[in-house]
Amino acid sequence: MYAVVKTGGKQYRVAEGQRLDVERVPGETVTLQPILLVDGADVRSTPAQLSGASVTARVVGEAKGPKINGFVYKNKTNYRRRWGHRQHYTTIEITGISKG
Repeated sequence: MYAVVKTGGKQYRVAEGQRLDVERVPGETVTLQPILLVDGADVRSTPAQLSGASVTARVVGEAKGPKINGFVYKNKTNYRRRWGHRQHYTTIEITGISKG
């Protein structure tokens, strides 16, 4: 059985026991709302079918994404600007998927 969940503006396909990095989430345990649930030949995708379904996960740790360096330059005006960004992620482990 697997589910597709949405968190942090992104969608992830998850199965029980899987670990993944998502944008920061608070707490020790997280309950995610699935937008698709597949169990063999049984596929649930409408809001009425998913009303009681949920995906639970526990927070395992924190992680950082790759460093992104940027540079802005404007010709003939002596304008130069360097910037950087490194996204923070939370590592979660899927502990259960319930149909409801």
